[in-house]
Amino acid sequence: MTDTPSAATAARSAAVDTGGIDPAVFKRRWIILAVLCLSLVLVVAAVSSVNVAIPSIRTQLKPSDTQLLWIVDAYAVVFAGLLLPAGAIGDKYGRKGALQAGLAIFAIASTLSSFAGSPAQLLVWRALMGVGAALIMPSTLSLLTSVFPPRERPKAIATWTGFAGAGGVIGTLAGGLVLTHFWWGSVFFVSVPIALVALVLVTILCPSSKEAHSRPLDPLGALASVIGFGSLLYGIIEGPEKGWGSASTIVAFAVAVVALTMFVVWERRARDPMLDMRFFAIPRFRAGALGVTFVFFAMFAMFFLLAQYLQSVKGWSPLRAGVATLPFALTMIAISPRGPRLAARFGARRLVLFGLLLLPVGLLILSFASRTSPYLLAVLGMVVMAAGPACAIPTLSTGIVLSLPMDKAGVGSAVNDTTREVGGAVGIAILGSILNAHYRSGLRSTLATLPPAAAPVIDAARHGVGALGELVRAAPGIPALASLQPQLDSIYTLAKDEFVGGMQIGLRVAAAIALLVAVGVYRWYPSSGEMPGAGAPGPRD
Repeated sequence: MTDTPSAATAARSAAVDTGGIDPAVFKRRWIILAVLCLSLVLVVAAVSSVNVAIPSIRTQLKPSDTQLLWIVDAYAVVFAGLLLPAGAIGDKYGRKGALQAGLAIFAIASTLSSFAGSPAQLLVWRALMGVGAALIMPSTLSLLTSVFPPRERPKAIATWTGFAGAGGVIGTLAGGLVLTHFWWGSVFFVSVPIALVALVLVTILCPSSKEAHSRPLDPLGALASVIGFGSLLYGIIEGPEKGWGSASTIVAFAVAVVALTMFVVWERRARDPMLDMRFFAIPRFRAGALGVTFVFFAMFAMFFLLAQYLQSVKGWSPLRAGVATLPFALTMIAISPRGPRLAARFGARRLVLFGLLLLPVGLLILSFASRTSPYLLAVLGMVVMAAGPACAIPTLSTGIVLSLPMDKAGVGSAVNDTTREVGGAVGIAILGSILNAHYRSGLRSTLATLPPAAAPVIDAARHGVGALGELVRAAPGIPALASLQPQLDSIYTLAKDEFVGGMQIGLRVAAAIALLVAVGVYRWYPSSGEMPGAGAPGPRD
């Protein structure tokens, strides 16, 4: 009998130590985190890996320029448009089930993509991959919060953040590696066994998790968000290609404004909104959403420019270019898990400001890269730039997710993910437009002097420095162009210089925007030790 109280005390202590998490789940929480990070990297890598396969897809499937653009972007548009509804579905019906469904859809769509027989088929299957990704990404972050006790959640989210930031580099590297040895579809097929392994591990290891009090879904809010964010991404992507003043771009933005306005109005009035607009009154949530948006604005834009710089200007292979970006991924993975410890030591607000200020510094360093500059300059810029998000994003993402009630973990995760995708798309669109405007302006007068026989050169130059380089290298075997070889070499050198000039301007514009955002986030971020969730509004009357 004397042992009974001590046994009861030990049992209570164990329960306290797990933070209310099932002891069996608590014991395997780090293994579960590894599985969730594997699923996450699968989704993020699918964005960047397809960029490496563009030349092979162009050669094998012969898509039009518009089809090629949408083979790349259909995934992102569908993915971003469905994130909020997917997060809400996971909250209501089960985050584990949403993750399982997402992985299964992703594996099927990746298989179909790898064996697509036409550009139209590939475009459809890429869009289906986006559906799977929308179910996967918010589920990984919301499940994470349900298997870690409150004291460990910041560290777990920081680890998740590190792999989210490194996923783009991993995708580029993996894409370059498989394309070196296999057919063009291997860039998609490589995801299939990984998704299936992740599906099995999720089924075995992850616990069920959903909102404690079932609430009805918000179909009108979901529809408005899908139309609004889908149209916004469509306009952002189409703008640089068709022109910001084109009818399709204007209509897309008009639809986005109307749909997103309706979404906000409806969510403010609905009894059971998908995304309660009052969440944006929470300083940590509001500052986190702004910070994450513009961190990924800078990161996606940087990778967009750097990948072209290394391959089209430096002349490196896709695999070598992928390996060259590893310093960014390694820095993210090394520093991100230490974010909570650094925040505890120096203060969350100061750490966020420090991290956000490193972004413009890294962008400025990269903006001094020239056609002949050493690779070490790019390494320095990438390391400094990666250190910024590695310090800031764990705290910002924690602020978004843990500011909300646990019942809304899926929606909170989806907000975090949506800001990433929208910010990244805006960054690529703005810096891509700056780059293209400078590039085409610099070549216009020179191209105008070419004879009619050089029409293919003019067309290639307008498509970009990479396409021009391919044509210049093939010119000796084309009789109509062989006699123009010296002139073509000169034009190619000029094109690379104009590309670099546009890249430098774009990176400096991004640095200026990142600096302004750092100041804004610092002003909004609470200076007191506000606990996550302290400001979360309660249920509506």
